[in-house]
Amino acid sequence: MSERAFRLAIYVIGFVLGFVLMGFEMLSSRYLNPWFGSGIYTWAAIISVTLFALMAGYFLGGRLVDRFPTARLLGALVILSAICMAAIALPFPSEDDQIVSTADAMLLWVIDTFDVGPNGVTIAAFLLIFAPITLIACYSPFAVRLLLVSTESSGRQTGSVYGINTFGNILGTWFTSFYLVPWMGSLAITITFAVVTFLSGVALILLPKPEPGR
Repeated sequence: MSERAFRLAIYVIGFVLGFVLMGFEMLSSRYLNPWFGSGIYTWAAIISVTLFALMAGYFLGGRLVDRFPTARLLGALVILSAICMAAIALPFPSEDDQIVSTADAMLLWVIDTFDVGPNGVTIAAFLLIFAPITLIACYSPFAVRLLLVSTESSGRQTGSVYGINTFGNILGTWFTSFYLVPWMGSLAITITFAVVTFLSGVALILLPKPEPGR
């Protein structure tokens, strides 16, 4: 595989995962709103947990890629994110023998244990989105390291990776909020995001190493 094709693949997957990341953040409000409302506490919890997850993912990805700079490991992390994402949409038997989603069962437990105040909604947001967003956030430091061929191009490569990823963030926020949510239910969108993330991880695992000079 040529370096140019490898670079394009990394950029495209970065865009897709950026779309999913922010789309999933916006979708989390649909899970939280029926239980905690749509006020400032809910959005403060979502935003703060998302930022915390991004921070954790950048640190984790940076440390891992220095030790194991391979697209296969990155693909495994992305697949794990897809599994965490899909898990919240799985059917779960409630105490009254009704079938609810894992997310609803988890949020009900949070309310029973911590109430619906700031602590409760923050813990709920953490349980919903922290793991998948942290694992997706590992992508950017991995991508920069995988694409870096010389220190002279480090600034350009870093800017390109984060710029393309952020463009995906923007479209994910916009498209999910204005189109996907009105068209599809929360569980269907979650499964769709999980499938897209899983396929992105598989693509990374199967991605051939670039051949220098091509």
